This record gives sequence, structure tokens and C-alpha cells, in this order.
Amino acid sequence: MLQVTSDVKVYVALGVTDMRKSINGLSLLVEEYYRLELFSGSLFVFCNRRRDRVKILFWDRNGFCLWMKRLEQDVFRWPESEEEILEISQTSLGWLLHGLDLKQAHQRLPYSSVS
Repeated sequence: MLQVTSDVKVYVALGVTDMRKSINGLSLLVEEYYRLELFSGSLFVFCNRRRDRVKILFWDRNGFCLWMKRLEQDVFRWPESEEEILEISQTSLGWLLHGLDLKQAHQRLPYSSVS
């Protein structure tokens, strides 16, 4: 059973990913193209050109898991950026999967004191 702890990182691959790729193909993208640690327990999120499919790849102790969601209507509000990969919070991943746009979320304020 998947248990995601609060320290699990979420990486969103921006742009288009070929959804014909399965575990092996997506793993190669993570390690060779994005240069991220595949076996860290992080979630790696990919979306197709039509923005109606999302795949999430992750390593769960002794094997890879691949989760997919296909929308029957509408599209995912996929973030646009100059970067190739974007680290987001688990909460933001939930927003993406529910069709919300990350650009409209409130920004974190970097306060260090109330005075």
C-alpha cells in the first residue's frame, strides 16, 4: 500500500511527454534527461500533448509503480515555465490532478519575523 510521507518530493516534467512510454522509458527520462535520483521515493509527473493524461512514476521500496489518470472531458491545467522540470508540493499536485491552475495559487511569503 502506498504511503506518501510529507517529505516526499514531487517533480513535474513540463512540456509534452510521449504517453506510450512506460516504466523503463520514463525512468530513462528521469535519470538521463532530468538528472534526478530515480530511487529517492520522489514522485515524477508527466503529461501528454492533449493534456488529458497524466502518469506518475515512483519507486516504492522494492519496485516501480506507475499511476495514470485519463480525463474523459476537459484538460489538466499544466504549468508553463522556462524550466524543464518543476518541483512542486504534494498539495499542488493534488490541485493539478483536480484541474486547478498553479499560477493562480497564493505565493508563499518569505517572512522571518513579525517585527
